[in-house]
Amino acid sequence: MNPKENLKKLGLQLPEASTPGGSYESVNIRKDIAYIAIQFPILNNEFKYQGRLGNEISTEDGFKAMELCALNVLAQVDKKIGFNKIVGLNHIDAYFQSGEDWDDSPAIVNGASELFVKVLGDKGKHSRAIFGVEKLPRNFSVGLTVSFTIEKE
Repeated sequence: MNPKENLKKLGLQLPEASTPGGSYESVNIRKDIAYIAIQFPILNNEFKYQGRLGNEISTEDGFKAMELCALNVLAQVDKKIGFNKIVGLNHIDAYFQSGEDWDDSPAIVNGASELFVKVLGDKGKHSRAIFGVEKLPRNFSVGLTVSFTIEKE
């Protein structure tokens, strides 16, 4: 399975890997686990999908926003780890901000979950947690953190 070929078949390409906006690493490796810092719906330095789900952002756009977060995760993997070193995706933590009456978080998080499996195959299967938060930085509607098991050096 070739993740880059799978992206191409899906008509997708990896965005530029973002750089940290603070005093931290975008990819932190401890033994055989790689932790990817929170990724937001940013496309080549352009902020996307800002607002609250159910208010300014539809559920359909929330799905696309999570998919973009997942693409940013994959861009970090490509730049800092290499797809060839991925043993498997362990877990994702998905964050969202929404309007008071919106309650469809599993549907938007599927944007990330489905993309990981389409691109990484069985290595993309994972567990997940979903958190509604009051506010995300820059008014992003969603954010995503993940951990991967990688081959030891």
